[in-house]
Amino acid sequence: MTLLIVILTILVIFIVTNIRIVPQAHVFVIERLGAYLSTWRVGLHFKLPVIDRIAKKVSLKEKVIDFDPQPVITKDNVTMQIDTVVYYQITDAKLFTYGIEQPIVAIENLTATTLRNIIGDLELDETLTSRDVINTRMRTILDDATDAWGIKVNRVEVKNIMPPKDIQEAMEKQMRAERERREAILRAEGEKKSAILVAEGQKEATILSSEADRMAAIRRAEGEAEAILKVQEATARGLKMIRESEPNSQVIALQSLEALVKVADGQATKIIIPSDIQNIAGLVTSISEMIKDPNKKSLSSASENPGKTKS
Repeated sequence: MTLLIVILTILVIFIVTNIRIVPQAHVFVIERLGAYLSTWRVGLHFKLPVIDRIAKKVSLKEKVIDFDPQPVITKDNVTMQIDTVVYYQITDAKLFTYGIEQPIVAIENLTATTLRNIIGDLELDETLTSRDVINTRMRTILDDATDAWGIKVNRVEVKNIMPPKDIQEAMEKQMRAERERREAILRAEGEKKSAILVAEGQKEATILSSEADRMAAIRRAEGEAEAILKVQEATARGLKMIRESEPNSQVIALQSLEALVKVADGQATKIIIPSDIQNIAGLVTSISEMIKDPNKKSLSSASENPGKTKS
């Protein structure tokens, strides 16, 4: 009985140790008696003891390799350091296991030689501005070369391009000069636009000022014309009212005396009055007749008998 329990225990342990579970995104390469048998995918698997063995466990996840900087020489004989990053994925576990001994080392060496060949056809300026071209060409070449190893190269990126120190200093000076040139151009354009705006402002101000002066002169002339018209209208209405009132000689004589009083009240040093003040009545009569009938020439007959003057 004890022997049976021992045998069963050994058998259970033996069976359990030969059961394998393949996790997600992994595959197992199985050999039987030293020869490739199959590739286990995700799930539960059982191998025969002693006869079968797991030759390699392969991860199907995408991997990243960051290679050290490699010295390269450009077409114009400039030596620089360039490091690359390769993104790859294993697509065939059998080829990956039996195709090459050290696939990662092979990819690194292939990347270095491919990079030297590509950079050797480019000048320094082209190398600094053609990262996409370099990445695309390297990915194509590496992907074709690694197909036989069961590897697919998804992306290749140039991480850093490090020219010599003297080249870097020259490039910095060139960039500084370019920035100063752009700054000077922008400053000149700004000053030009500012001068144009100032000139346009002065032009508009002069036009507006001239327009204002013209409008003021027109309004002033219109005001003066209206004032003259009002005075003439007032004078005409006054003469009309005098003519319509038909003043007698006494009223006209009284008005004449009042006019003399106003003249005498001024600051003139000499006053001219008729020698015979009674002649005023005759003059008044003539003026009255002239107001009544402007066509008569009474004023000319009165002017033929002028009075004597006294100083």
